[in-house]
Amino acid sequence: MINLIWLLLIIIGILVAAIKGQPEIITDTVIQSANLGVRYSFDLIGLMTFWLGIMRLGEAAGLVDILAKIIRPFTRVLFPSVPANHPAMGAILLNISANVLGLGNAATPFGLKAMQELQLLNKNSNEASDAMITFLAINTSCIVIVPATIIGVRVAAGSINPTEIVGTTLFATLIGMTIALTADKVFRLFTRKG
Repeated sequence: MINLIWLLLIIIGILVAAIKGQPEIITDTVIQSANLGVRYSFDLIGLMTFWLGIMRLGEAAGLVDILAKIIRPFTRVLFPSVPANHPAMGAILLNISANVLGLGNAATPFGLKAMQELQLLNKNSNEASDAMITFLAINTSCIVIVPATIIGVRVAAGSINPTEIVGTTLFATLIGMTIALTADKVFRLFTRKG
């Protein structure tokens, strides 16, 4: 659906430029946007390399394990059907830790691994398990303490104070995660079978 919306916006833009007799605007905009996209990509590659390196150092120094230990009591409550030492729990903890640090790109492989492991625990392989649904709710709405990627985009865009969004991001993601987890529990009460 979103692809159709983007296609319609592009077609409408081209038609409006053609009607106004200014088709060169389309060409100029496409070239400028492509150049800007490449520039931002290089800036983000550097930023992501830095944060992934920090994450690797934190992992080697035991900081990720400390963060995982802080999160572990919450995950035991949220995922009662997942055994404590199961590989799914380790992947879930790493995914949440990466998301909390604002490293969505680093969190993705852990999220995929977590879903693979949760599927192995899933008794009904045709439907998502409760743990899978809860994990999806957390993964898509996780609280972010350090929005590293957003800060990087703001730096690349020339923001005077790229870190000013930390407080509002923390607040917004806290509210979002609370609503997602509440909705998960409420919908589960209404859809429970038997």
